[in-house]
Amino acid sequence: MSGHSKWHNIQGRKNAQDAKRGKIFQKISRELFMAAKQGGSDPNNNPALRLVMDKARAANMPKDNVKRALDKADGGDTTRYDEVTYEGYGPGGVAVLVHALTDNKNRTSSSVRVAITRHGGTMAGAGAVAYMFNRRGYFVIDREGLDVTEDQMLEAVLEAGAEDLQTSPEAFEIYTDPKDFAAVRDSLEEQGFKFSTSELTMVPQNLTPVPADKVETMQNMIDALEDDDDVQDVYTAADWPDEEE
Repeated sequence: MSGHSKWHNIQGRKNAQDAKRGKIFQKISRELFMAAKQGGSDPNNNPALRLVMDKARAANMPKDNVKRALDKADGGDTTRYDEVTYEGYGPGGVAVLVHALTDNKNRTSSSVRVAITRHGGTMAGAGAVAYMFNRRGYFVIDREGLDVTEDQMLEAVLEAGAEDLQTSPEAFEIYTDPKDFAAVRDSLEEQGFKFSTSELTMVPQNLTPVPADKVETMQNMIDALEDDDDVQDVYTAADWPDEEE
């Protein structure tokens, strides 16, 4: 099984993301609120909420934070958030896809535009970039302390109904069709596996190398986007150079 390693391409940014843990919890709280508002606060009867709760657990979000978000939804809060997607290109022509949940589209559109253009990127029209990405279910299982061979993992993944397995010395990455996400998740959990990441994501069909002289600018652009309270996810087709390069 083969394909692009999403895990490999995010490791260089992991420390920066860890430093933003409080903001990440805030963003997940907004997703929990939205999912509970739309389908109820019982994850057993609301697959969308179950998915966000899995995301919260993988991010080590405190249970009190989760409860507050659900209580807010149950308490009659009438805040309305719209889902918006922005498309563009970062430094070096790297495709960028930004998903937001916002109660003010004008504010968010302006902020996203500034973050991209100030760092040498350009905005693009609807559909210009989205077709370069595929929506996939994505799981990461850390290999540290895991007594499972690659062949055993492959057998488990195939039994669960997943589509693709990527292996590295540090982790197993598993990809699946979005409609099979819940079934694959449940099957692997029943087999005793625990996920460090469990999410629906956008995976680029092809990667674009980030020029060495644009790496810092590209990272700063992503940081600026992720710092925006309305931005939930930033997806790129960036192929980051190895640190030793």
